[in-house]
Amino acid sequence: MGLSAKDALQLRDTLQIAVVKCSERCLYHAAKWAAELLDALPQPSAADFKATQDLPSSYIHPAFTPNHDPAEAALEAKELSRYLLAKSLFDCKEFDRCAAVFLPESSLAEMLGTKVDDATTTEGREKQGPSVVLPSERALPQISQKSLFLALYAKMISGEKRKEEESEMIMGPQDLGTITNKQLAVVSRFLTKWFDQRKSEGGDVAPSQGFLEYLYGMVLVKEKNDRAALQYLVESVQLFPWNWGAWMEITNLITRVEQLNEVTPKLPQNIMSFIFHAHASINLYQQGGEIANALNDLLVVFPTSSFLLTDKALLYYHSKDLVAAEQEFSQLLGLHPQRIDALDHYSNILYVLNLRPKLAFLAHLCSSIDTFRPESCVVIGNYYSLLSCHDKAVHYFRRALMLDRSCLSAWTLMGHEYVELKNTHAAIESYRRAVDVNRRDYRAWYGLGQTYEVLEMHAYALWYYKKAAGLRPWDGKMWQAVGSCLQKMGRDKDGIKALKRALLADSYYDSSASSFGSTGTIDRMTQMDPEVLLQIAAMYDRMEEEEEAKAYMELCVAQEDGGVTNDQGPGLGDSIGVRADSPGSDDGEGGGERVAAGEGTGVTVATSKARMWLAKYAMRVEDYETANRLATELCQDGVEVEEAKALIREARSRMEQTSMMES
Repeated sequence: MGLSAKDALQLRDTLQIAVVKCSERCLYHAAKWAAELLDALPQPSAADFKATQDLPSSYIHPAFTPNHDPAEAALEAKELSRYLLAKSLFDCKEFDRCAAVFLPESSLAEMLGTKVDDATTTEGREKQGPSVVLPSERALPQISQKSLFLALYAKMISGEKRKEEESEMIMGPQDLGTITNKQLAVVSRFLTKWFDQRKSEGGDVAPSQGFLEYLYGMVLVKEKNDRAALQYLVESVQLFPWNWGAWMEITNLITRVEQLNEVTPKLPQNIMSFIFHAHASINLYQQGGEIANALNDLLVVFPTSSFLLTDKALLYYHSKDLVAAEQEFSQLLGLHPQRIDALDHYSNILYVLNLRPKLAFLAHLCSSIDTFRPESCVVIGNYYSLLSCHDKAVHYFRRALMLDRSCLSAWTLMGHEYVELKNTHAAIESYRRAVDVNRRDYRAWYGLGQTYEVLEMHAYALWYYKKAAGLRPWDGKMWQAVGSCLQKMGRDKDGIKALKRALLADSYYDSSASSFGSTGTIDRMTQMDPEVLLQIAAMYDRMEEEEEAKAYMELCVAQEDGGVTNDQGPGLGDSIGVRADSPGSDDGEGGGERVAAGEGTGVTVATSKARMWLAKYAMRVEDYETANRLATELCQDGVEVEEAKALIREARSRMEQTSMMES
């Protein structure tokens, strides 16, 4: 996906315009994102600058281009001094004063036809209705779209700030999550009237710039009106596609791949849509060559983009390739050592890989750059969790939430810590808050299932496990949890289906090939989890389907040597003969050698239990030689030695009796 010199220069100038426009409206995160992308573009050579001679003059110095609409340009020139005052107040975080520069409270109340106090409460809005136009309402002021956006955005941010101030302590007795942003009603009513007025005036109005649609979309999201919000946000990116904030809002609204496919044709066809599709797919935990290729194509255009490199690392992370994800994050940290964004994900990877020195270094680095960033607190919390200092970990996760109540990682990880502290009530509440922040967070759904399973409330646990499995259908761990829960509920038939799905999912990650045929049969050459195979066999045994149980027990034992079996005798054949040559130690030394060679799992508790079941089965069917061989191997493994010795004695006694009878 390489660009010509002319296209690269046009893209550079467009990103410069985006940075300026977002900065003018105090959309700092969107401006930062566009600036980072701009900085990731390779510097053009002197020869490439000659291409600017063929470009329109508006592309050459975008930072100084005026508004192309004459009416809007006249309004912006007229109110320049007031706009500069309002922006300065916003930068100083005086949001109410900023809004009052263009929309004083008294005139705002007259415009909306309601009292100020009544308009800023939910009850007042429900009483008036958002689309009711009272006789006392005044016409909307004639101000530019840029100034109007800044005023209404400041009012919404003011409401968010007051909401945070009125909220109780994190997880406190009064922290019920019922505090709302009281300014949303005012902003929503104003924008509703503004859009209605534009529709009534038809083609006699200046073209929209896309930012007020973005603001209205954000308000509708907070009001839980997702359908209307998505409509306005799509319209916003059609009008101005370089506001990454609007794309992120759309990403958060999309919960299914089908929904993403429905929205994609409505989006502008440019590089921003390409970036959005890759990012949204990763957020939906999609894997595959298409997404990887899309990211690689984008990295050709933006080789050092921290955003795209982070997405590449997250793609590996969601694909369960933690080593590759760790390497990508390590390279990203080398390129941008002061960048804290997404380092909470990096700390999760280091935690799972048990890389304590690297996690300690990362925690120290984040603390030295900015201790009071939510990501820094999450990294430090993960470090203390790895040290088993769970109380300190909870302290830092709570600090992260004090800084940002929508910090998803902090809610989920705090739930994990409360599970470790045996505080199931607090764990459930933490997971529920994580789900409220992002319903696509499968870790929170899975954590809820685990917590309810600890409480032996299996029906609740099953529901949450199914939610997690729906979000991660190719993650065997999710289906294994569903199957285990069904097993405890006595629903063996459904449990077997779920556990077979777990085997299929693990095969998808390990070899990108199905371990099931079209009829649901298992390819015995595939390496599978012996624990899952043992569970399936045990459920078949309870259902008195001994032949199926025997087949899965044989598969379980075969995993010691890579999952290879043959059809001779009881289905164990040569694999058992190979196993018999390994040392019989408790720590599975021989099995460890095979794991290192990549041949199988070696001796495990699960395979030993399966071997014991097969030995007893051989006794029941009077196959005493097989029973004797299996019991002998159990003695060599050092697992259930006394019972294995008793089986050996009984098998040899039966064989002697059989020999005497034959003679």
